[in-house]
Amino acid sequence: MLPNKQDHTTVNIRTARDRRLDFNSGRAAATCQRTLSDLLVSLPLRLQTSLEVDRLLGFFLEEVKHLLPLTGLSYHHAGAGFALGLGLGLGQEGNNAEVSYSLTQQGDCIGELNLFSNVSLSEQVLDQLEHLISCLLFPLRNALLYRQAIQASLKDPLTGAGNRIALEQALLRETELSRRHEQALSIVMLDMDHFKTLNDTYGHQAGDAALKAVALLLREQLRNVDMVFRFGGEEFVLVLSNTGLDAAAVVAERIRAAVQTLCLLVGDKQVRLSASLGCATFRQTESHEELLKRADDALYQAKRDGRNLTRMASA
Repeated sequence: MLPNKQDHTTVNIRTARDRRLDFNSGRAAATCQRTLSDLLVSLPLRLQTSLEVDRLLGFFLEEVKHLLPLTGLSYHHAGAGFALGLGLGLGQEGNNAEVSYSLTQQGDCIGELNLFSNVSLSEQVLDQLEHLISCLLFPLRNALLYRQAIQASLKDPLTGAGNRIALEQALLRETELSRRHEQALSIVMLDMDHFKTLNDTYGHQAGDAALKAVALLLREQLRNVDMVFRFGGEEFVLVLSNTGLDAAAVVAERIRAAVQTLCLLVGDKQVRLSASLGCATFRQTESHEELLKRADDALYQAKRDGRNLTRMASA
């Protein structure tokens, strides 16, 4: 029997199945087996219709609830940075049972799956459930690989920041949200000073190291909801949601000062870095291209004024 509401059990599917070799017999069991057989045919077909992890798990819960008394599920994959909850979870009113599975496919860990029910689950139900989870493993692994490929295609391989394609998508989404909810949205453009001189003097390896150091600094300086993109060359763009121009200028100035403290070690020489920054806040009537252009203009004003400065576009 499954532990009560306060307990939590993690089991491997194969180990759990091996513990239950004594199947119930009789007419009732045969009827359930026929129903299970039907679902073992229909479920894989449904799971083949999507490569999105959240939709896949939604389909699984929807189909399995036709046969078994489940109220919800949660799924977590630390490596993929993905977590999802559907339906009712443990600790919510009406749930009496939870069972957890560590999922593996072809030797790879593909996450932790927790299933919730408002009734205690019998050994027979658990055995059926594990047959059905087996149908989920291969489609889930494919969905995770697809998600990984999509994420990789949106990242700059050197710095790990988002690339130009990701920036375009983010700005389209964030400007639309800003219009809809009438919330502030600001961007900061950053350009490393004298970067060509750094490359020419110390080599492209030193330039790459500087870019990676600045990208790491940007991620450390920003909130989790803010986004960092490599715009090209030595330029970065920061997208600051729910942030007005004054607050964005404070963030930009803090970053400028932090970059100035970076010290790049090239051989036995210490190389100091600096950056110029431009800020702009989204106007509800402009496009995201116009927003970028105003931030870019502010950035180049900082360059003209002597570099290692922050300048703001007019609101």
